[in-house]
Amino acid sequence: MIIKLIIVVALFAITLGIAAYLTLMERKVAAWMQDRIGPDRAGPFGLLQPLADGGKMFFKEDFRPTNADKWLFIIGPGIAMFTSLITGAVIPWGPDLKIAGESIALQVADVNIGILFIMGAVSIGVYGIMIGGWASNNKFALFGAIRASSQMISYELAMGVSVITIVLMTGSLSIREIVDQQHGFWDNGWFSWNVFKQPICFVVFLITALAECNRAPFDLAECESELIGGYHTEYGAMKLGFFLFAEYVNMFISCAVISALFFGGYNFPGMDNFSGNTLAILGTLVFFAKTFFFIFVFMWIRWTLPRFRYDQLMHIGWKKMIPIALINLLITGVVIAYTEGWFSKSKENESASNAKMEEPLGVNTSIEKTKTGNSL
Repeated sequence: MIIKLIIVVALFAITLGIAAYLTLMERKVAAWMQDRIGPDRAGPFGLLQPLADGGKMFFKEDFRPTNADKWLFIIGPGIAMFTSLITGAVIPWGPDLKIAGESIALQVADVNIGILFIMGAVSIGVYGIMIGGWASNNKFALFGAIRASSQMISYELAMGVSVITIVLMTGSLSIREIVDQQHGFWDNGWFSWNVFKQPICFVVFLITALAECNRAPFDLAECESELIGGYHTEYGAMKLGFFLFAEYVNMFISCAVISALFFGGYNFPGMDNFSGNTLAILGTLVFFAKTFFFIFVFMWIRWTLPRFRYDQLMHIGWKKMIPIALINLLITGVVIAYTEGWFSKSKENESASNAKMEEPLGVNTSIEKTKTGNSL
């Protein structure tokens, strides 16, 4: 119990620390792509910039619009932050670590419905945005909240279908089991990572993850040219910080889920040459390396592509992503049924029935042989 509590506290602390420094990474990536230097005043190489930003938000005046709903105005950022943090509980961050002869799983909860837990938590997160936009009593904040909710509902469908494809192929809803099935890198002449088996599913999941995180070019909920600041227009101080932190935590968790579902998680080529705590440490470092690579991809896309129009956003979600995901699911089901599923099971049943039909003949023959031997 104490070990689990330590893991929970460590996960929350690491997640919040990473989310804080992702703000610095975002600004550095933007500066690199725009041929600038970026933040370099707060501390050496600007490494204390997240602390400066956090201190600024913490000491700012906490105000509330006159006609805003007091309690819902407070609850909205809390829901967004809480739902983004709990999604990391079911992700296996590395192989089991052994301390004092006891095996410690680098995972808060290894539930057999981990994928459903993440999808459910992500779905609840939109309530925080919707409540915050509605409680602000501001038409621009309400428009931003409506955009965010419609966008998330639209792209959650395609994301759910792509997740069902992975579940259909692996036969499990547990993220740890899905990761373990991608052991190593090469398995009997085939690449073991799911990205090589389901490239279309990976592309669909990547695009929908961008939309779910409200990242550009899908940041229609907070576009400044149309909605001033979107659903958090009236927010300031730490309430605004909660919304911004939740966005970066969601991006970190989304990239971790991509690494686990499609890129083997903590598996890497040559991992069979290591064992014990060495394997656990290397696997954890590999997992975080994959996660940070996709975080960089998310930031790269943000500072490369222009924002979609709202009709283009809906068109891509309903007329492109969902049909592609459904067709890919159908093809996957047919292939599995033909190679591993119903057809192979029918052949196994047929061979088993033939064996049962032949078994009495063999027994009777042996009995007859013993009888003839005794008579002689």
